[in-house]
Amino acid sequence: QVQLVESGGGLVQVGGSLRLSCAASGSGFRANVMGWYRQAPGKQRELVATIASGFSTNYLDSVKGRFTISGDNAKNTVYLQMDSLKPEDTAVYYCNARRTYITGTWLDFWGQGTQVTVSS
Repeated sequence: QVQLVESGGGLVQVGGSLRLSCAASGSGFRANVMGWYRQAPGKQRELVATIASGFSTNYLDSVKGRFTISGDNAKNTVYLQMDSLKPEDTAVYYCNARRTYITGTWLDFWGQGTQVTVSS
């Protein structure tokens, strides 16, 4: 059984910073890609940032230059440093761990979500 535990959400003013953390645990589990998604009220969940085993990263255009993803896939940990926060960043942030297979399939595992609220 794979579990993802997130921490670091909260309330911050515009222009402030927060750092999200996520650790995945499970016997023998190794994620190939880890990342963060978010879902605002009334909107679909969207990808915020991912980091792959080779340390390549990918970002949502609207967070480029403000958010930085880091982590260690070997240790199944991922962090999201969020700077210059804007009200539109308000959402529930979910940690994701993906295990890919040579067959081209994958399994996704999700954290419980952590609320980020940016007040103006």
